[in-house]
Amino acid sequence: MDIPEHIQTAREFLILSEQEFADGQRLQASEKLWGAVSHAILAIAQQRGWRYGSHNELIQAARRISEEQDDSTIYVQFRESRRLHANYYHGFLDDSELNELRPIAHDFILRVLALAA
Repeated sequence: MDIPEHIQTAREFLILSEQEFADGQRLQASEKLWGAVSHAILAIAQQRGWRYGSHNELIQAARRISEEQDDSTIYVQFRESRRLHANYYHGFLDDSELNELRPIAHDFILRVLALAA
């Protein structure tokens, strides 16, 4: 995928996640929201020429974005958003936790996508 495709996929997954949350499909919604987070990072990593082929490299890219912007909240938001990915496999987040994580992930996605523009 190229950068515009990652950006578009992040936006599409963000919309799909909200539809799935509304439909009560919490696991699928969690994974779609995580997918939006991931594709936003992938767009930046690809744009900057950073490695992004593994989960660890995705983590490093999120850290680098945070450092590049001199804003530690970016990495904190990413770290919190990773819980959505784990939730897909374990289903441990209840509705109140998901409702807390959703705006964190949304803000992260929008902030990172703005950097790609």
